[in-house]
Amino acid sequence: MTRILVIIGTPLDQTLTHALATAYASTAREGGAEVRVIDLAHDTVPGHPTHRDSLRTPRSAEDRPLEPAVATYIADVEWADHIAFFYPQWWGTYPAALKAFIDAVFLSGSAFRYRATGKLWDKLLTGRTARLVMTMDSPRAWNRLMYRNAAETSLTHAVLGYCGIKTVGVTRLAEVRHRDAAARAKWVRRAQHLGAKDAAAPERRSPERVLQSA
Repeated sequence: MTRILVIIGTPLDQTLTHALATAYASTAREGGAEVRVIDLAHDTVPGHPTHRDSLRTPRSAEDRPLEPAVATYIADVEWADHIAFFYPQWWGTYPAALKAFIDAVFLSGSAFRYRATGKLWDKLLTGRTARLVMTMDSPRAWNRLMYRNAAETSLTHAVLGYCGIKTVGVTRLAEVRHRDAAARAKWVRRAQHLGAKDAAAPERRSPERVLQSA
């Protein structure tokens, strides 16, 4: 059974982003996947880091413990085979709520680990995949030429790839404010198709994860 974590990266409730994520999650469950949802419009949005211990998992008794919500989010990411991010584009990237989540959850010691010598690091989330679904008011060409696809590029390479997660798909739903109800309904059906597709994919586990779960 594929384990899918859906992250809704907007602080606003009852949005198109929610409709897309809900359709995706529902169809994925119908397809046999086990699905968990983190909705940053309702679930705790982590606060800004106030000390260095907030940027790493505790390594000793002297380190400050993680906030309970953050510890739960980290466990959800480690549990997942596949992570689906749903978010709107704001100011050429993604909302601060999603950035705060990333800063608090993708930590040194759980998502990656610097090696004692050299400039390399260990990608601790290797074996997982991700999908990005982004809504935006700007045209695709504007997003590509003016913003350089900043939101997708930073997530795909600077966050997920850095930790070993392979992005298998990026969906950009453009010019939202100019679309009618029929177009939005078509997008929801597209999200359903993606949920079914990801549920049917084989489990994506690294050898280390298989050994740990055996």
